[in-house]
Amino acid sequence: MNKINIGIVGLGRMGQTHARNIVVNIPEANLYAACSVAEVEFEYAKREFGVKELYQNFEEMIESPNIDAVIIASPSGFHTKQIRLAMEKGLHVFSEKPIGLDIEDIKETIKIIDSHPNQIFQLGFMRRYDESYQYAKKLVDEGILGKLTLIRCYGIDPSTELESFVKFATSSNSGGLFSDMSVHDIDLVRWFSGQEIKRVWALGKNAAYPELDDLGELETGAAMMQLKDDTMAILVAGRNAVHGYHVETELIGTKGMLRIAQQPEKNLVTIFNEQGIVRPTTQNFPERFREAFIREMKEFVSCIIDGRQPNVTANDGLQSTKVALACQKSIKTKQLIDVE
Repeated sequence: MNKINIGIVGLGRMGQTHARNIVVNIPEANLYAACSVAEVEFEYAKREFGVKELYQNFEEMIESPNIDAVIIASPSGFHTKQIRLAMEKGLHVFSEKPIGLDIEDIKETIKIIDSHPNQIFQLGFMRRYDESYQYAKKLVDEGILGKLTLIRCYGIDPSTELESFVKFATSSNSGGLFSDMSVHDIDLVRWFSGQEIKRVWALGKNAAYPELDDLGELETGAAMMQLKDDTMAILVAGRNAVHGYHVETELIGTKGMLRIAQQPEKNLVTIFNEQGIVRPTTQNFPERFREAFIREMKEFVSCIIDGRQPNVTANDGLQSTKVALACQKSIKTKQLIDVE
């Protein structure tokens, strides 16, 4: 068959990562169109990726007869509307997380997705495509750890990006720390355990940038969770890791435990110098999950070609957002929150 022509909306860091992967790593697809409200991103798309069609309006882009699929990498508040519009135009859709910020809105979006069973929908939970996480999942499924009793997740962005986030938060809604960042860890908890989360208690503190208090944003947050089978989960999310980008997961079971990325190592190099023994660490998510991003986009294109649905579903996005919003509510009310 002909190559899959893809249009992308949003050319920030996440959108640029997906765009580059299509152009460089996925020969079955073309990055044909791009949509952005920023002129500098237009020039970038033309210069770096040779995009043929450029739009300032998403509705206009999806009217193009030349595209087969769209990648949604716009701000979180636009995701559900853009998913619905694209699905109703007959396009395949890959959307970055979170699927949305409002539960009823997400449910309505899922109805639209389900009404188009011949179109592919995939959500950007890329950690499921990371080789280390896939290996750990295989071990869990094989019973190597016995019955899971506790899952611990760290997801902390580098402090070098904190100042830019503060500027972003003054004019845009990230959806909150748990929807914006912990949603990946929440998905991992559900994926590893095969269980839904029934109860959460969350805390937070703004230390480096107290002005985030007035913006309703969190610099560092933590949540304790109880799953349907009483398995426990502990999440730590933050925006201030001075050593780099820190994503770590620990699984404890009745027969043993395992840790994924206990140290966020950049590579296998060890430096011996006046600072002692130093291991370089990853500095951002495109670096840490480079291969996972490529593998998830390959899966999206492969699903279109093969006519099959991916394992990551819209319902995964709904359930993870339910938990993230429950954490936000717990922060606000300082109470234990049951997840409906």
